Amino acid sequence: FDATAREVRFDQASTMLRVLLACSLLSACALGAQLPIKPARPASKVGMGIMSSLFGGKGYGGTAVMGEESIMAPKAHGTSAVPVQLNLQWGCDEKTADRICNFNRHYAEYAGYWESTKFIEEARKEVAANGPITFYDSNTGKPLFKAPMERSFDQFIAESKSHGWPSFRDNEVVWANVRVLPDGETVSVDGTHLGHDLPDGKGNRYCINLVCVAGSPK
Repeated sequence: FDATAREVRFDQASTMLRVLLACSLLSACALGAQLPIKPARPASKVGMGIMSSLFGGKGYGGTAVMGEESIMAPKAHGTSAVPVQLNLQWGCDEKTADRICNFNRHYAEYAGYWESTKFIEEARKEVAANGPITFYDSNTGKPLFKAPMERSFDQFIAESKSHGWPSFRDNEVVWANVRVLPDGETVSVDGTHLGHDLPDGKGNRYCINLVCVAGSPK
């Protein structure tokens, strides 16, 4: 008897649930018929950038300039025509720089490496004396980034520390010499691997290896 009673109660409950769902659908349809249809809101540039980073899209929003995979085709020295410069800025290690810049597509200097160099000390003095710093390609000496822009040096350093690598925003990129590939890899137009675009809630964020932007202008 108990089993039969439980089955009856279960059937009654299932029937009530189906009735409630049906009523909800009818109410929604009736309400929808009374309301004007609004066009879908376009996705924000930030949202598109995040989705592109996660799913390998071809656009990152903001002012990012996209590049083709052919930029990183083999050349005389890995993906570049020349090796890294001698005497890189801030005491950056040349062997590490050459390996990451020219013979690598996915790996990076270890998180926090840039803090072990003279960068913070020397850059703080330079910004105080002359304003934003220009970061040059460790291979070619072309300008790649200029920072900090529209924020303080301390804000630039704080964000970089929180992520483990120097972190630049769209307005700090010299787009004449930098491209973003569909998977987010950020490179120079001459084939230097720089880092990756990892968008966050503020927009594109370029996490860059210091050893790749420690060159001197030519």
